[in-house]
Amino acid sequence: MDRTERFYRIQRLLESRRSVSRALLLEDLGVSRATLKRDLAYLRDRMRVPIEWDRTRGGYFLDADPGGQRAWQLPGLWFSAEEVHALLTMEQLLERLQPGLLAQQVRPLRERIRHILGTGDYAAEEVTRRIRILPMGARTVAPAHFQAIASALLSRRRLQIRHHRRAADEMLERQVSPQRLVHYRDNWYLDAWCHKRRALRTFAVDAIEEARILPRAARDVDEATLDATFTGGYGIFAGAPAQTAVLRFEPARARWVSRENWHPRQEGHFELDGAWILRVPFSDGRELVMDILKYGEDVEVLAPAGLRQQVRTAVTRAAARYESGPGSRKFTHLGEDSGVPPRRK
Repeated sequence: MDRTERFYRIQRLLESRRSVSRALLLEDLGVSRATLKRDLAYLRDRMRVPIEWDRTRGGYFLDADPGGQRAWQLPGLWFSAEEVHALLTMEQLLERLQPGLLAQQVRPLRERIRHILGTGDYAAEEVTRRIRILPMGARTVAPAHFQAIASALLSRRRLQIRHHRRAADEMLERQVSPQRLVHYRDNWYLDAWCHKRRALRTFAVDAIEEARILPRAARDVDEATLDATFTGGYGIFAGAPAQTAVLRFEPARARWVSRENWHPRQEGHFELDGAWILRVPFSDGRELVMDILKYGEDVEVLAPAGLRQQVRTAVTRAAARYESGPGSRKFTHLGEDSGVPPRRK
């Protein structure tokens, strides 16, 4: 039983009886006399719970005020020192997901957490100074746009958005029913029903240059359909898995990759020489190719043949750029199979 539960059990026992003996408290809570003493002292001194000892009654009781009204109340959330430290870590994560994005909403919680932490062994400033969360590749999101999207999402209203389709460098006007906000690889994406295409699409939130909440109710898509559409494919690309990639990682790299989660339905095993064989389902290979390429010579695609050829083509084209001096030839794009745009058409 953790400390939070013990506090509420102490409260319930004291409220349900005229007095509660020390023996009953120790038996019910399953703690030592020293722990019980610390818990009661914390409730009295920190939370102002009027717990008193009565020798005549032979137990503890609540000393209610003359009007019979309770002047104290345990808060809805209790945190141990370890829990507060974890919350401060999450606070930093929220702030670094997008600086200032949730500042107004998070500020009261931050102040409360810091106040509670101040009563523990470590100052809030020390925790935030010692813990760092470093995002990689995060793209800037306009706070006003994010708040409009989040508000429409939770209030189940439609959105009118102006979206930059970067692959074709064009602006799109769309009316959408937001379904989910997804934070993926340090960036935000909106899964939504596109009323023009009459289908589910994903939009990169940082590419949304205007977001306006509409008075019309959003169309709801059931969870099963959302999961089938968005979580079956590999990474940010939607679609039911059509193929399975079989990747072989060299023993030196296998010690890292074997601990990584590439897909909810991945399978993997070690070979006798220490190599790691990873099987990953996918529907669109573009993002998978990028993840494979970052391991360079330490990985080989064993199957399917089409994915193996995609990686080979990308490696060959990349190597060709280094055959002559820098800037000696005009840069050309590697093609659609090397990019990772959002899951929208």
